[in-house]
Amino acid sequence: MSNLGQKIRELREEQNLLLRQVAAHLEVDTALMSKIERGERKASRQQVVEIARFLKANEEELLTLWLADKIESTIVEEPKVAYQAMKIANKKLKK
Repeated sequence: MSNLGQKIRELREEQNLLLRQVAAHLEVDTALMSKIERGERKASRQQVVEIARFLKANEEELLTLWLADKIESTIVEEPKVAYQAMKIANKKLKK
């Protein structure tokens, strides 16, 4: 399960919402929403924003988890160079 998916599930369950209720709000089918929660499909940035609003969650926190999952799924494909690439990216972000 992805960090974002796990957080979405926690927030949804805390509010006693069904998966289909969140899916209906996003105008996606329940199966897709289930895959997002399980980390089998990636939500779009706009979907994350909509989920945050619907669940009255911290948008920045959910976007941070979304981006972290996105970065992780990219670097896992290149483990030998991932660390160096992240160091370079970090330096660029500090500028």
